[in-house]
Amino acid sequence: MMSAGGSLLLFAVGLKLRGKNDHLVVDGEDALIAALKAKAQYPEALITYVRRQNRRGDARHPAQTLAKVTGRT
Repeated sequence: MMSAGGSLLLFAVGLKLRGKNDHLVVDGEDALIAALKAKAQYPEALITYVRRQNRRGDARHPAQTLAKVTGRT
């Protein structure tokens, strides 16, 4: 699913890692690719949802960096 301009879409990927829920914003052609990118970055995480990024809602609740949760830098 590419946008009309041919660019990638942004997806919010929800995941659970070490007992904490969080979400990432990932670019991808479709939801499956976005989920796979998130899983590749954090293989131990459980993917809970994938949806197109919601500009208004995601601006109110921006994605946290998982480096704080996992201790990665």
